[in-house]
Amino acid sequence: MIRVIVADEDQFVRHALTGILEADGGIHVVAQAADGREAVEGARRFAPDVVLMDVRLPRLDGLAAARQIHQALGSRTRVVFLTAHDEDAVITEAVRTGAAGFLLKHTRPAEVVHAVHTVASGQCTLSPEVTGRVLRALRDHAPAPSPDQRTRLDSLTPRERAVLAMLATGSSNQEIARALTLAEATVKGHVTRILIKLDTDNRVKAALLAHRAGLTRTAPNHGGGLPTSLGDGLAA
Repeated sequence: MIRVIVADEDQFVRHALTGILEADGGIHVVAQAADGREAVEGARRFAPDVVLMDVRLPRLDGLAAARQIHQALGSRTRVVFLTAHDEDAVITEAVRTGAAGFLLKHTRPAEVVHAVHTVASGQCTLSPEVTGRVLRALRDHAPAPSPDQRTRLDSLTPRERAVLAMLATGSSNQEIARALTLAEATVKGHVTRILIKLDTDNRVKAALLAHRAGLTRTAPNHGGGLPTSLGDGLAA
């Protein structure tokens, strides 16, 4: 059972989300929070698997609340933002807090439920509408690969480099499997090993590193050079 806290200023939204999540059968909402401080207090008290919350919250905004939750609980509790605020600065800062997901409020209920399951399993998720914007913003302000990162990239096998190059263009595991004539399970295994070798915990960070290292120049482009959708989540 996935334990969730729902945090939103609007009581109707909190109750609606609770009903949607509880109807799944595999999710239990352990608490609701009307502001950021309540979200942090609830997280400390219940140590949930996931906190699903808005960015704009009274008393303590969601970004600050996410940082406090991560400081208190580390990776045990995953934060997913569900918000109507899609400004680039808000989105990129939300990712920088270490959030496992960022969804817009017009996301379909079934996709919200799927996102909770995704992040609870250790992966991450972004709404397709914001993924490319996040990557562009982070890439444009990111430094070139460090010597250590170069060494890690050099440790990849030729097959892993091919998988990483396609991953960085937005290809799903299924698309990579089709292009490289591999089983999808094999691709998933490659992605997992790539993340371990690069010492990163999600596909976005791996994609950024691949872009900065110039690996995408040799990959078939399925996503316009930057992912606009990460249907496999951001992890393997």
